[in-house]
Amino acid sequence: MTDAETERSPLLDVRGLSRRFDVSQPWLNRKLSGAGKLYVNAVDDVSFTVARGKTFALVGESGSGKSTIARLIVGLLEPTRGDIVFDGIWLGQGLKGAEARKLRRRFQMIFQDPLASLNPRWRVSDIIAEPLRVFARDMPARDPLLRVGELLALVGLSAEDGVKFPHQFSGGQRQRVAIARALAARPDFIVCDEPTSALDVSVQAQILNLMKDLQREFGLTYVFISHNLQVVRHMADEIGVLYLGRLAEVNKAKALFETPRHPYTRMLLDAVPDIEMTGRPRKRVEGEIPSPIDPPPGCAFHPRCPFMNERCRREIPRLVEGVACHAVEEGRI
Repeated sequence: MTDAETERSPLLDVRGLSRRFDVSQPWLNRKLSGAGKLYVNAVDDVSFTVARGKTFALVGESGSGKSTIARLIVGLLEPTRGDIVFDGIWLGQGLKGAEARKLRRRFQMIFQDPLASLNPRWRVSDIIAEPLRVFARDMPARDPLLRVGELLALVGLSAEDGVKFPHQFSGGQRQRVAIARALAARPDFIVCDEPTSALDVSVQAQILNLMKDLQREFGLTYVFISHNLQVVRHMADEIGVLYLGRLAEVNKAKALFETPRHPYTRMLLDAVPDIEMTGRPRKRVEGEIPSPIDPPPGCAFHPRCPFMNERCRREIPRLVEGVACHAVEEGRI
C-alpha cells in the first residue's frame, strides 16, 4: 500500500463486532430451579470505520453497549464474533513479543472515572511513567522523569505535581493526569470512555477543549463514548447511535443533528435542551430500553417507535446507507 493509500484508508475498521456474556445463575442454583443458561448480547453485529485524525462518537442510553465496544477495541475484552483491524493489522491474529508491544503502544484508553483508573498508592510521576517503562525500555533512566514533567505541563498541570497522589487532585485534575498517561507512549489512537461524565459542567468544557487541542497538535484519532449529545456535538466528526447493542444510525455529525433519520435518533435529539429549538414541536421520550436478557423480536426499538408495523415486529433491520430502520427503507418517514 502506497503512502497516499495509507492516508486515505481508515485507521480503525470494526467489522461485525459482537460480544455475548453468560449471566446465568451458578450451576447448583440452575440444577435446583431447573433454569437454563442466560446470555446477554451486549454488542450485536456492529460495524464502523474511523478516519485518521478524526473523532468517531458512539452515543446511546445506558446499557446500549458503548463501554463494551470501547473495551473490545483496546483488548480488555475478547469479541465473540467479528474483526477489529487497526491500520491494516487484524488485532485477533495473536501478535506477541516486540511486535505486539510496538502495535499496542499506538492505542490507549481514557476511562470514565479517573479516581478508579489511577493507582491510589502510586505517585502521579510513577503513574505517567508506567507506559514509558513498558513501551520505551531503552530510554535512559533520567529521561522518563523529564518526559513526565513535559506531559504534566502539556495537560495544564505543573511538573511539581508529579510527587502527589491521585487523591490530592480535583476530579478535573485527575482526568488531566489520565490524559497525560495516555499520551506518554505517543499513541495515534485513543478510546475515550465518557471521559467527562463524572466532572462538573465547567470542568467538562476545559477537558474537552484540551482534548481537541491535543488532537490538532498530535494528529490523534479518537473513539469518543458518551451519552451526552451536546458533548458529542462539540467533539465528533462522525456519530454512531447505538440501541440495545446494535447501530441504529451512522452519519456525519452535522448531518445527524440537522436531519436525523432514525426514530430513535430523533427521540434523543428532541430530549436535548436547546434554546434555538424553543417553541418547536418535540416528541416526548416514551418507554424504557428493554432488558438485554430478553430483547423484543425484530427491531429492538419497535415497542417505543411511532412508525412500527408488523415487519418491525418480526425482522431485524440491516444498516443500509447509514440507517437501520424499516420505516426509513420503505419511505414511511
